[in-house]
Amino acid sequence: QVQLVESGGGLVQAGGSLRLSCVASGSVFRRNTMAWYRQAAGKQRELVATITSDGSTSLADSVKGRFTISRTNAKNTVYLQMNSLKPEDTAVYYCKADVPPGFPNPGNYWGQGTQVTVSS
Repeated sequence: QVQLVESGGGLVQAGGSLRLSCVASGSVFRRNTMAWYRQAAGKQRELVATITSDGSTSLADSVKGRFTISRTNAKNTVYLQMNSLKPEDTAVYYCKADVPPGFPNPGNYWGQGTQVTVSS
């Protein structure tokens, strides 16, 4: 079973920064595509950033130039560096792992989420 544990959320003023971390266990981490999603109150969950096994990244238009996704395979960890935070970034942030076929525990897995609150 794949488990994902997020950390790093909290309360920050607008313009501030936070770094989220997600540690994965139970899979060959370097083979996973990892992603960060967020869900604001009353809204649908949305994709924020993705990083593939070869390190290719993509970001939602709303966070380009402010957020960066990265990974350290030796630590089974994916990060989301969030700079210039805005109140509209307030949400629960979730880590997701896509474990490909042919590797242990294939499928999609989610973390429990970490709250990010940006005050104006």
